[in-house]
Amino acid sequence: MESTFSSPAEAALQREAGVPGLLTPLPDLDRVYELERVAGFVRDLGCERVALQFPDQLLGDAVAVAARLEETTGSKMFILGDTAYGSCCVDVLGAEQAGAQALVHFGPACLSPPARPLPVTFVLGHRSVALELCVKAFEAQNPDPEAPVVLLSEPACAHALEALAALLRPRYLDLLVSSPAFPLPVGSLSPEPKPLERFGRRFPLAPGRCLEEYGAFYVGGSEASPDLDLDPDLSRLLLGWAPGRPFSSCCPDTGKTQDEGARAGRLRARRQYLVERARDARVVGLLAGTLGVAQHREALAYLRNLTQAAGKRSYVLALGRPTPAKLANFPEMDVFVLLACPLGALSPQLSGSFFRPILAPCELEASCNPAWPPPGLAPYLTHYADLLPGSPFHVPLPPPESELWEIPDVSLITGELRPPPAWKSSNDPGSLAVTPRPQLELAESSPAASFLSSRSWQGLEPRLGETSVTEAVSGRRGIAIAYEDEGNS
Repeated sequence: MESTFSSPAEAALQREAGVPGLLTPLPDLDRVYELERVAGFVRDLGCERVALQFPDQLLGDAVAVAARLEETTGSKMFILGDTAYGSCCVDVLGAEQAGAQALVHFGPACLSPPARPLPVTFVLGHRSVALELCVKAFEAQNPDPEAPVVLLSEPACAHALEALAALLRPRYLDLLVSSPAFPLPVGSLSPEPKPLERFGRRFPLAPGRCLEEYGAFYVGGSEASPDLDLDPDLSRLLLGWAPGRPFSSCCPDTGKTQDEGARAGRLRARRQYLVERARDARVVGLLAGTLGVAQHREALAYLRNLTQAAGKRSYVLALGRPTPAKLANFPEMDVFVLLACPLGALSPQLSGSFFRPILAPCELEASCNPAWPPPGLAPYLTHYADLLPGSPFHVPLPPPESELWEIPDVSLITGELRPPPAWKSSNDPGSLAVTPRPQLELAESSPAASFLSSRSWQGLEPRLGETSVTEAVSGRRGIAIAYEDEGNS
């Protein structure tokens, strides 16, 4: 039971705190962390206090980087580590607690807009890319020189995409290069025409072209990366890319390629299974997976109204990073929905150790909104902001009199017919709702009470009027390890 719901107690005592020593040699520190550019960013803003955010795997270099920047800029540096949620999001709350006037984010980033305005610059890293090997791999995967292809990469390889495109363009005529969608500096104007932003990247599409026309060539990952260890960034690309277009990946070190079509199919099948689990669920746990990404409060309110409209009960849980031990404390929940950035929402779902499945907001929308998906929509949306009103992908709930709520639906998991969800406005007190049953009985609609009645042990029984009255007697004295009446044994 301990290995299923929590880690062994010895693991906490044997775990090393942080990464000991430097990870990067001192002569390479300026190049790897782009310290010259970061120092210019701090000087231009005139900041006296700057927060440096590092993921866990780069904390070994944090002290050396902070000391180097303090020496060159004269500003006070604060190291942010062990963020409450995902390290890919900008920790605006941590920067505010340190009184920082700007933030430098090191390592992989989801590039989600922060909830509060704060000057931020990103250092994604510089992973070496064997360009000649990648060119040969691209030519082997794309023999047609006129086929439209987009060059994608993991964040640390984004610096090499333009150089790779320069080697390919003499032969390939319809080549598109993506770039990280860094936030624009405060006060700057958006470029015209504005490029398409999707998957945390910008795509400079020509007028009249759409992204669904292009295949994809992804530079990143390793030679052997099973589905369970798939990077969340690659997962959202495989889920959101047009199913009919080719998608291949290339290891930047060896040039070994892999067709990702089969893996994308398995990911979509897994997501469809989670949608079916959400349709069968009566109680949904909404996990607050971020406090620093913009529109998280609006998204939480939207998901609560969505579950209420579908006749489900929802509970909001703020637990920090979700772990199997935390979520096992809520067995009443049928499914959990993690409200987080696109990378955070996909990260825990590849693990099979959770007591209940964890869904992304898009899957809850697909299970509760009978009008979903609209015609021509991409197969999967990875950011909760795409579901909110004002987004081009937003799909309003049908009115209560719509026939969409009455369409019979059969569960693909249990094989039973699902009843049509009863419409409930946001002002209805769900805990006092009375639901008619087929047997013409009336009962309070409370999933928590139903769950309690199904348990074999429901707590101590009061037995009112069944226990005889006796005088109070002295109880046992001492502590649990050795009571006084137990002797020295």
